Amino acid sequence: MSDPTQPPVDPTRNDPTSSQPAGPSVPPAYGTPAAPAYPSSPAPGIQAAPAYGQPAAYGQNPYGQQNAQDKYNVLAIISLVSAFFVSLVAVITGHMAMSQIKKTGEKGYGLALWGLILGYLGIVSGIIFVGIFIAILVSGAATSSSFNSL
Repeated sequence: MSDPTQPPVDPTRNDPTSSQPAGPSVPPAYGTPAAPAYPSSPAPGIQAAPAYGQPAAYGQNPYGQQNAQDKYNVLAIISLVSAFFVSLVAVITGHMAMSQIKKTGEKGYGLALWGLILGYLGIVSGIIFVGIFIAILVSGAATSSSFNSL
């Protein structure tokens, strides 16, 4: 059974792999249409449309890319979140974020600043807490030794 979409086979031809017809080639009866002639400038008072490939208007990036200024710095977010758990991490990442924000122009300066403030407050309050804890232990040890002597 033969495929109806294939051209008929000529048994007198020696080259079965060639797809060219055995007879002389005849050019098609139709011609290629000419491109319509458009005026090079639009009518007066009408603005020409931008050509393909020109940058988008109003400072938008092509292909839906996000501007660097629209993106928050990840280290600034980490600094603020870690300020509630580990103050030293908040201080370190806050300084790193502020340095990156100055270079790249990303958002998040306020987040990094608050991460630094809360981180330093956490470190200071931790030092005060440890100082008070040691003072209580020392005073407790001094009073317990006086009770043992009775």
